[in-house]
Amino acid sequence: MTESGDETIRLGDRYELGGLLGRGGMADVRVGRDLRLGRTVAVKQLRGDLAADDTFQARFRREAQSSAALNHPSIVAVYDTGESIDKHGSHVPYIVMEYVEGQTLRDILRGAENGRKILPERALSITADVLSALDYSHRSGIIHRDIKPANVMLTPSGQVKVMDFGIARAIADTSSAMTQTAAVIGTAQYLSPEQARGETVDARSDIYSTGCLLYELLTGRPPFVGDSPVSVAYQHVREEARPPSQLNPDVSAAIDNIVAKSLAKRVEDRYQSAADMRKDIERVLAGQAVEAPTAATAVVSGATAVAPAAPVLPVAGGARRAEPDPDDDEPESRAKWWIIGAIAVLLLAGIAFAIWKATDSPAAPIQVTVPDVAGKDVDTATRALENKKFIVSTKTESQASSEVDKGLVIETDPPAGESIDEGSTVTLVVSEGPKQVAMPDVRQLQFKVAKEQLENGEGKFKVKREWVDNTADRGVVINSTPLVNAPVDVGSEVTLFVSKGEVTIPNVVGQDIDAATKALEDLGLKVTTKDDPAAQAPDGQVTAQNPGPDSKVPPGTTIVLTVSANPGQDTDPTGTDGAADGAGVIGTEADGTDG
Repeated sequence: MTESGDETIRLGDRYELGGLLGRGGMADVRVGRDLRLGRTVAVKQLRGDLAADDTFQARFRREAQSSAALNHPSIVAVYDTGESIDKHGSHVPYIVMEYVEGQTLRDILRGAENGRKILPERALSITADVLSALDYSHRSGIIHRDIKPANVMLTPSGQVKVMDFGIARAIADTSSAMTQTAAVIGTAQYLSPEQARGETVDARSDIYSTGCLLYELLTGRPPFVGDSPVSVAYQHVREEARPPSQLNPDVSAAIDNIVAKSLAKRVEDRYQSAADMRKDIERVLAGQAVEAPTAATAVVSGATAVAPAAPVLPVAGGARRAEPDPDDDEPESRAKWWIIGAIAVLLLAGIAFAIWKATDSPAAPIQVTVPDVAGKDVDTATRALENKKFIVSTKTESQASSEVDKGLVIETDPPAGESIDEGSTVTLVVSEGPKQVAMPDVRQLQFKVAKEQLENGEGKFKVKREWVDNTADRGVVINSTPLVNAPVDVGSEVTLFVSKGEVTIPNVVGQDIDAATKALEDLGLKVTTKDDPAAQAPDGQVTAQNPGPDSKVPPGTTIVLTVSANPGQDTDPTGTDGAADGAGVIGTEADGTDG
């Protein structure tokens, strides 16, 4: 579904959609308002271009089912699900979720790059809360499969919220390989070795991804980086990560041990549950020691250093670890041949190195200057970079900007003008448009006070006043546009609806006294009557009113109605002298001045 002009979008006649909060691979997330319960929510909708695809429909519904089954303080709650019909007639599913204020760990890590360091104790505390959420989901039979900084939020109070079970699967559904199409699901930098190989996954894959998350919180970078997702996946399978303490001297040996165990290549060598890893973290936070990983983990590292690595490719039917051959009668002989083979490999490597040293060194990589693509759209910028033989990262970064229009490139990483190797990866930083803040609640405040708060607060808003009839005191703010908590561009104009403190009196002459009284009392006015036995009007009909129609009076003013008291009169007279009889006192002063 898309927005058209200023038209308000509603789903199911219950949810009113506001601004865009985020955009993912298959869905958009908007702020919303639950009109029935009067609360702010987040609404995730399948992207319109994917709505006709049965595969994405099924995957989106699976996320709804997985998330709705989980009720934990560290997991974003799901309130409702449904479908809408877009302009093309396609069914577009949506999920209504808890609206969480705060930042993702990805945003916080970006801040750390600018000097806002995350202390090891805080990194452990955050990870412990993530593990608490995973322990609950695993015990409920759900594997997340995409734990990464962008899927973990931190509220202003410091509470952790795990979100986006977009590729979660029930544990019972993972008895076969993760995918039968050779497509690896998940984000490469946080992918477990078994996910990278396309093998069967279980809860221990989430443990590995959480280890990657902890590593980045401690060091400011993932355990493995590369020029492409394939190269990163290869490292997850074959390489050992540097201990975090080598990158951050504040990291203790005990923390190194936790990270090493969570990042073990073999699932058997990892923590066997989220609860186990959380217990070790709690021990470190309490100042206790944590055992180093078992020797089995070190064997993997040694084997990696000797044996040449085979290309990493997802396996359609899953992978199976080699078992000892029960018919093998010569294990010692086989071991001997393995040793001879390893020595031969080392000798060949030495010969190759000697030949390389005896000849010219390999040519240095070609250096290419990164072009300036600021202000261009993503497609144009991508073509310009690819023409220079760069690889453009498939994952762009977003950043608020009041100077660069939404959707255009702000800068690149590495920056324009820098000379780097041909074939290097360049990341585009794309504008999200002006920075947005939540609309403050200034209702029930005097306009002067509300205006000062909005102009001098975080939003630096331009404030417009619009007077409205209301029973509230004059000058009190009744409502605002945009609504409270809706995302608003910094520096934009907002409108405050302010009570006039006066009521416009309607014309009730000619009405039955009961109907006239109700109409006036509904406006917050008081009513008193006096009889007119000489009136040429049906009995009980209003013949005059004071103050007269269209007068403006404060709420609570008493209106005097002159009523026909002529039981024998059945027809409407052609004329009355009600105006003369209408003169009466007003129970409350109604000068309408601006106090």
